[in-house]
Amino acid sequence: MGEAEALLLDRSLRFSAHETALEQGWLLQEMEQRFGYGLDELARRFDRSVSWVSRRLALVELLPEAIQQQVREGQITAHVAMKFLIPVARVSLEDCQRMAAAFVKYQCDTRHAGQLYAAWRHGSPLIRKRVIEQPELFLKTQRQEPKAAAAGAELLRDLEMALAIVNRAVRRLAGAAGAEIDRQQRQAARQQIDRLQSQLHRLAAKIPQEQPHVEPSATHHDSGTAHTRGEQTRDCTDAGSLPPDGAPSPAVEGRPGAGVTPSRESRTLPPTDSGAVQRLQGEPRASP
Repeated sequence: MGEAEALLLDRSLRFSAHETALEQGWLLQEMEQRFGYGLDELARRFDRSVSWVSRRLALVELLPEAIQQQVREGQITAHVAMKFLIPVARVSLEDCQRMAAAFVKYQCDTRHAGQLYAAWRHGSPLIRKRVIEQPELFLKTQRQEPKAAAAGAELLRDLEMALAIVNRAVRRLAGAAGAEIDRQQRQAARQQIDRLQSQLHRLAAKIPQEQPHVEPSATHHDSGTAHTRGEQTRDCTDAGSLPPDGAPSPAVEGRPGAGVTPSRESRTLPPTDSGAVQRLQGEPRASP
């Protein structure tokens, strides 16, 4: 048989551990470059897909020797190198080397390596530069987000447990046990409920509230005059009654004019509220 068939036969007869991805890539590269096998033929010979052959060839043909050495030493897994570093190498060898250095320095597993690669792949040139130059900042942010999500999930779980306990207490009180508690137990129960309400209010105050987005309205409260009159109307409800037409009297509005007489003021406000009228009349006159 020929040399190529002998190599394939020798590989198929081995009972030792399978080759590493790099060793498979070296063999595929030898078969392709020396014996002229194409991707389809190599896939058929190795009983693999064309994608499998292509990834291992790229591992030994596209990645720099320094990264291949990191794969041989186990600092970067072959899976991470083929899935994330090879696509970067097709675009920029410099970015590929710097990303590989970040994988080694920060001991990135497959998930964190994928997050770093996804940020580089989908980012603008400026974002790519930042991801490559400051990978520790990006990875720190990614590692903090799951912790925050886990803390929120634990809080919701605690609140669900508290709600379940309260519901159980409500059912217990509604049953036969509610009529059997004595006066001392009722007082103790009310004290516990007050403490529970206080704690719930404190907890609610610590949770930030989202500010609702209010759309401007052209028909409701869009005039400062209407708003002022509304406030004055509310202020005068305790000072006296309004005229039959619903309009506030000049004395209540705090804008005394030349046509206002004491008799009119005495009709709109009871004698007991004369002090309130004097205070309102003593306020500074509004500028025109």
